[in-house]
Amino acid sequence: MPDRFAPGDAVRTSTADPTWHTRLPRYARGAVGRVVELAGHHPLADDRARGLPGTTQAVYHVRFAAADLFGDGDHAVTVELWEDYLEPADPSGGTP
Repeated sequence: MPDRFAPGDAVRTSTADPTWHTRLPRYARGAVGRVVELAGHHPLADDRARGLPGTTQAVYHVRFAAADLFGDGDHAVTVELWEDYLEPADPSGGTP
């Protein structure tokens, strides 16, 4: 199956708050960013932490404007995120 996103794509992170471990930081939930690059294909860490085999999927480096995440800052923050955490976003939905 082809990767869902490519560098430059605007994406929005999930707002889900699961009861188990997740590698999606709380500060980045619901935020809009831009894919910087593909970081490989790896089993979903959330599943692995629960003792499940984990579905291998694309992992991306996604850049966010610090002000969008924290309300302040003129720099960018890059977070490594699995494809399951992302959905396409309206490019005007943030300032990554």
